[in-house]
Amino acid sequence: MANKLWDKGYDEDALIDAFTVGHDRELDLALAPYDILGTIAHITMLESVGLLSKPDLDALLPELKDLYSKASEGSFEIEPDVEDVHSQVELMLTRKLGDIGKKVHTGRSRNDQVLVDLKLYSRARIERTVCKVETLFRTLQEASERYKDVLIPGYTHLQVAMPSSFGLWFGAYAESLCDDMAALKAAWDMVNRNPLGSAAGYGSSAPLDRAMTTRLLGFEDLDYNSVYAQMTRGKMERAVAFAYSSVAETVGRLAYDGCLYSSQNFGFLKLPDALTTGSSIMPHKKNPDVFELVRARCNKIQGAPNTIRLISGNLPSGYFRDMQILKEVFFPVFDELDDCLDIVHHAIRGMEVRSDLMTDPRYKLAFSVEKVNDLVKEGVPFRDAYKKVAASIADGSFEYDGTLSHTHEGSIGNLCNDRIAARMSRVLAGFAFSKVSAAVSSLVSR
Repeated sequence: MANKLWDKGYDEDALIDAFTVGHDRELDLALAPYDILGTIAHITMLESVGLLSKPDLDALLPELKDLYSKASEGSFEIEPDVEDVHSQVELMLTRKLGDIGKKVHTGRSRNDQVLVDLKLYSRARIERTVCKVETLFRTLQEASERYKDVLIPGYTHLQVAMPSSFGLWFGAYAESLCDDMAALKAAWDMVNRNPLGSAAGYGSSAPLDRAMTTRLLGFEDLDYNSVYAQMTRGKMERAVAFAYSSVAETVGRLAYDGCLYSSQNFGFLKLPDALTTGSSIMPHKKNPDVFELVRARCNKIQGAPNTIRLISGNLPSGYFRDMQILKEVFFPVFDELDDCLDIVHHAIRGMEVRSDLMTDPRYKLAFSVEKVNDLVKEGVPFRDAYKKVAASIADGSFEYDGTLSHTHEGSIGNLCNDRIAARMSRVLAGFAFSKVSAAVSSLVSR
C-alpha cells in the first residue's frame, strides 16, 4: 500500500492510485526545498504556541535542515510508493524520529501546505526571471545607445513608412520590458502573501500564529480569509503565467523581427553563424532556427494563462482535485521563458547591424514626411504640402537630401533611454528580494 497522509488502513485500487497521483511525484521534486522551509516555519510556530515541545523542535530542526540541503542540491527523492512531497518529508522524519515526526502536520492540511510550497517556489522563480529580464533590458539599452544614429526604414502594414533607427528599435523592446516587469511585480505581490494556517480552507481550532510564519518565511503579508486563501489556487498561477506571457509576447515579437530583419529580402542585421542552422539540401542556407523556436515557445507560454483558467476558472469555493493538474501547465512556464531570455540575450550581443541601409533607393520614399514637414516649416499649410509631395512621388520626381531633425521625446533623435532606465529602476526597487533572502537564510540557520 502506498504511503499517504490520509491513509485509513484500507487498500486502494492500483489503477485509481496511479491516476490520482498522476505526475505529482516528478513535479513535486521542484517543491521539495520549499515544502521543507514551510515545515521549518510551521513547527517553529507550533513550539511558540505550545503545540510542540522544545525538545521535539530541537530534534526535528536538524533533520529538516539536512533534508533541505539534499533538496536544494537535487539529491532528495520521492519514493515510488509515496504519494507526494508532503508525504515523503513526513515519512522520512518519522523513520528517523519515530512519533516526533508525526507531529509536523498539526494545524495543517495538504491544501495550505501545497499553497505555501507553490508560493515559495513561484517567488524564487520570479526572482530568477526578474534578474534575466533586467539583464536583457540593460543589453537592449546598450545596443540602443550604440546604434542610435544608424538609420533603418520603419514599417506600417509591412510597407516602408518613415525613417527609424536601430536605436529606436532596440529601445522599443527595452521599454516594453518595463511594462512586463510591472506585470511581474503585480504577480510577485500576489505570490508574496502567506496562505499557511488556512488549512483546508476553513482555518483551524489550533491557536496558530499566522503572523509568525509570515515573518519567518519573509512574506510581505497574509492571505487573511481562509476560504479565499484556497481560492487563490489557480488564480495565483494564472496571474504569474499572465505576467510571464507578457514577457513572452515582447521576446517573441523581438524574435520575429530578428527572423524578418536577418532574411535576404531585408538584410538589416546578421545573426552570428553559430546561432544559425543549415539545410540538408541547400548549401547556402543559414536559418534563424533559434529565433523561430523562441517565437514558438513564447507563443506556447502565452497560452498558459488560458489553460489555467479553463482548469480552475469554473470551480466553486473550496478545494477540488482539479487543482493538481495546474502544476503540469504552470511549472514548465518558468524554465521555458528563462531559456528564451538567455538565448535572446546571447543573440543580441552577437548581432551585426548594417549601417548604410537608408542609402538604398528602395527606401527613398521613407523621407516623404520629412519633405512635407520641411515645406510646413516654410509656411506651406500641411494639407497643401502633403499634396505637393504626393504629386512628386506620383510623377517620379521626388527627391530628399535634407537632414533629419527629430527632437521630441521618444523620437530617433531623442530616445529618452535614461528616463526609461529610471522607470525600470523604480519597478525593480519594489521587489523585496533582500528581505526574502534574509528570512530564508535565518530560517535554515536557526
